[in-house]
Amino acid sequence: MARKWVYLFTEGSADMKNLLGGKGANLAEMTNLGLPVPQGFTITTEACTQYYEDGETINDEIMGQIMDHIEKMEKITGKKFGDNENPLLVSVRSGARASMPGMMDTILNLGLNENVVEVLAEKSGNPRWAYDCYRRFIQMYSDVVMEVGKKYFEELIDEMKEKKGVTEDVDLNADDLKELARQFKAEYKEKIGEDFPTDPKEQLMGAIKAVFRSWDNPRANVYRRDNDIPYSWGTAVNVQMMAFGNMGETSGTGVAFTRDPATGEKHLMGEFLMNAQGEDVVAGVRTPQKIEQLKEVMPEVYHKFVGICSILEDHYKDMQDMEFTIEDKKLYMLQTRNGKRTAKAALKIACDLVDEFMITEEKAVKMIDPRNLDTLLHPQFDGEVLKKTEPVGKALAASPGAACGKIVFTADDAKAWKERGEKVVLVRLETSPEDIEGMKAAQGILTVRGGMTSHAAVVARGMGTCCVSGCSEIAMNEAAKKFVLAGKEYHEGDWISLDGSTGKIYDGIIPTVDATVAGEFGRIMTWADKYRRLKVRTNADTPADARKARELGAEGIGLCRTEHMFFEGDRIDAFREMICSDTVEEREAALEKILPVQQGDFEALYEALEGNPVTIRFLDPPLHEFVPTDEDDIKKLADTQGKTVEQIKTIIDSLHEFNPMMGHRGCRLAVTYPEIARMQTKAVIRAAINVQKAHADWNVCPEIMIPLICDEKELRFVKKIVVETADAEIAAAGSSLTYQVGTMIEIPRAALTADDIAKDAEFFCFGTNDLTQMTYGFSRDDAGKFLNSYYDTKIFENDPFAKLDQTGVGKLMETAIKLGKGVRPDMHVGICGEHGGDPSSVEFCHKIGLDYVSCSPFRVPIARLAAAQAALNNK
Repeated sequence: MARKWVYLFTEGSADMKNLLGGKGANLAEMTNLGLPVPQGFTITTEACTQYYEDGETINDEIMGQIMDHIEKMEKITGKKFGDNENPLLVSVRSGARASMPGMMDTILNLGLNENVVEVLAEKSGNPRWAYDCYRRFIQMYSDVVMEVGKKYFEELIDEMKEKKGVTEDVDLNADDLKELARQFKAEYKEKIGEDFPTDPKEQLMGAIKAVFRSWDNPRANVYRRDNDIPYSWGTAVNVQMMAFGNMGETSGTGVAFTRDPATGEKHLMGEFLMNAQGEDVVAGVRTPQKIEQLKEVMPEVYHKFVGICSILEDHYKDMQDMEFTIEDKKLYMLQTRNGKRTAKAALKIACDLVDEFMITEEKAVKMIDPRNLDTLLHPQFDGEVLKKTEPVGKALAASPGAACGKIVFTADDAKAWKERGEKVVLVRLETSPEDIEGMKAAQGILTVRGGMTSHAAVVARGMGTCCVSGCSEIAMNEAAKKFVLAGKEYHEGDWISLDGSTGKIYDGIIPTVDATVAGEFGRIMTWADKYRRLKVRTNADTPADARKARELGAEGIGLCRTEHMFFEGDRIDAFREMICSDTVEEREAALEKILPVQQGDFEALYEALEGNPVTIRFLDPPLHEFVPTDEDDIKKLADTQGKTVEQIKTIIDSLHEFNPMMGHRGCRLAVTYPEIARMQTKAVIRAAINVQKAHADWNVCPEIMIPLICDEKELRFVKKIVVETADAEIAAAGSSLTYQVGTMIEIPRAALTADDIAKDAEFFCFGTNDLTQMTYGFSRDDAGKFLNSYYDTKIFENDPFAKLDQTGVGKLMETAIKLGKGVRPDMHVGICGEHGGDPSSVEFCHKIGLDYVSCSPFRVPIARLAAAQAALNNK
C-alpha cells in the first residue's frame, strides 16, 4: 500500500505532531473538538524530507495525493479552484513539529487570477475587498515563491498613497487596488521575465515548494541551531480554505493568548484589526486594538471567542497562543499552540496550573524549558529599548546576561577603571588566565577570537559575567587601543552594550534591568529535586563562586581549577619564580611561598561547601600561560631570580609550544616536576584536616583529580606522589581523614583503556571540553573560524563544544563507564566539561548512568531542572 503523504484535517489529531507538524496537528485537533476551523489538508513532514532527498522536487506519488486532496477539499467546501461561480481560495502555511514563530513562510489568497478576482468582486458586491486580496496575493507569492523582495511592492503602495493623498492602506479604493495589482504584475514580469501564473494548481505547487524551501532558509537554520531543532525533522505544509478578515468593517483578524506571556497572569491578552488579514497584525503595518475592545465592536463574536479560549486551555492544559479571523461576523480559528513565554511567566503558569488542579507537579517540571532559566539569573536589557535598537554586530552568545560599559582593552585598565567607579566592557583579541582580575572587574567581555569553550567563555560563565565571543567582524588594533566594527571606529572609553543571551553587540548605552527570582522559582526547583536522580555539582574556583552555586542548589564542587588561584594578588610572582628556577631546591622554595595561600583557598572552599564533596583538579595548563609578557614584569622577575632580562626571555621562549593544548600540561607537569603535585597535595590535605577539626559533624573527604591521563602507568606514578605525601600529612596530624584520588577522562585513549586506569583511579570525571577537542581534532579556540561553513553545508547542526556529541564522544564515555565500573563497581562518575549545563547533554548523562553533572554556578538550576526532566522522560 502506498505511503500516506497527505491528511485531511478530519484525519489527524494532536498526537500526530511529528508527522503533521504542530500547526497541522492542532488544526486537526480543533476540528475534532467541533470548533470553527476552515477546512483543508496537511502535507506531512516526511514529504518535506522526501522533497530534499529527491533533489528538491515533489515526486509523482506525493503530487498525486496532493491533487486527490484538492478534489476532496473542493467537495468539503463546495468551492472549486478557478471556478467562475464559486472559486476556492486557500492559504498555504508552514508548520514544523516545534514552533518556529516567524521563521518560515506563509501565502494567503492563493487561487486568484484576473477571472476569479472579477467573479469575487461581482458576487460579493465588494470589489475593494476582491482587489485587496489580489494585490496581497501577488505581493506574497512574488516574495515567498519567486523571491522578488517585498520592498519593490511596498514602494509602489507608498507611491499610490502619496498620489491619492492618504496615509493608510485601507483608505485606497477598489480602483486604486486594481491599478496596484496591475503594477505588481508588471513588476513581477520585469523581475522574473515571465507572466504571473494564472492556473491555481500551478500557483499551489509553487507555494508548497516554497514552504519546503523555507525549512532551509538562513533564519530558519539559525533558529533551529539556537533551539536544538534537528534539520531532519522537516516542515509540514497546511493548505486551508481562506477566511477573509478584509471584507470590510464586519470582518477582522487577531492574535491572542489565554494568559499574559510576559508575566503569566491569568487574563486574556491579545490584539485585533478590523478589515485586515493576518499578516497586518504581525507586521505592524497598522496599530491594532486590544482584544477587550472586541467586546464593544462585536459582542457576540467576543463572547464566542472567550468560550473557545477556555475550551482550548482546558483541553491542552497549557497557555494557548491563538490566531483567528472574523469573516462578516463569523468567527474562524486558524491556529492554536502552546504559547511562547518569558521564563518568569513559564514558572508562574506552571505553578498556577498545578494550583488550579489542571496538571501534576511532574507535568509542571516537564513544561519549562531549562535554557530559559538563564534569563532569571542575569541582568537583561530593557526590552522596549532593544526593539528600537539595531545591533552593530553578532557573535557567539557565550555567557548570558546584559552588559553596558566603557570599552577598555587590557585587564589592568579594567581593574583600574573599576576602582575609580567606572563600568567597563573588556574587549580583547582573546583572553588568557592572566586576564582574570580584569574579567572580574568588567561588566561584560567581548572577544574577537574563541568559541563557546574558549577561556573567555568558560571563565565568564563561571563568574556569571556576560560574554560575547568570536566576533570576527571586528578589525582590532590592541596596541592603539581601538577597533572597527560595522564601519565605526571605537576607542577606549566609548560606550558599548553586549547581550550575552543572543550574542548581539550594540553601539552606545542600553539600560539594563536586574534579574529577579520569583517565589515560583523555588517551588519548581523543589519539585525538580524530588524527581531527579543525577546529582548536580558546580565548577568553582573561589569561595564566592562556591557560595553562589550553593545558593542555587549545588551539591558539591565537581571541578576546582587550581591554576586560577595562582593569578590572585602577588602569588603569581612566586609561581613565576618556580617556573624560572634552575634546581629542584629553588622550585621547592618558590612553591613553599604558594603553599599557605593555596591551603587558605582550599579551607575557604571546604567551608563554603559545608561537608559536601569537593573535587580539586591539580595544575592543568601549560606553563607558558603563567609567564610575564610585559617588560616591567620580566624585569621584576629577573631581579628576583638574580638573572638578566635576556636569561628570563630565553626561559620564556623555551616554554613556547607549537600545539600547547596537546603539549606540556596536565599530569605531564607532575611527572616532570613532582614537587608541584607534592605542594598541591599538602595544601589540599592540610586544609581538609583543619576544616574537619573545626566541624566535627561534617564529612570532609577531598577528591584529588589528576588531569589529562592517557596511560595507567602515568596515573600510578602521580598517584604514588599524592598518596605518600597525603598519608604523611595525615599521620603527622594524628587525623583519620580519608581522601580519594581519581582522574579526568579527557583523552580518547584513556576512555578506551579505562579498565586499566580504574585499577588506580577511585573516580572518573569526564572533561568533555578536551575530550571533544581530541576526538574531533578541532582546536576549541579556532573552530569558530570554520564551523559556520559546516552548519551551512549541513555537515554539522550544532557546535560540538556547546552540545555534547552523543554519537562519537558519547560512545567513548559509555565505553569508559562500562570498562571502569567493570573493574571498580562502586566508583562514582561525573562530567565537568561545559556540557554539564546543557539540557540535552544532561539527559544523555542520565541515560548512560553518570552519578553527577558539574557546571558553572549560574547553570546549576538549569542542570537541576534538566536532570529532573531526564528522569521523568526516561521512567
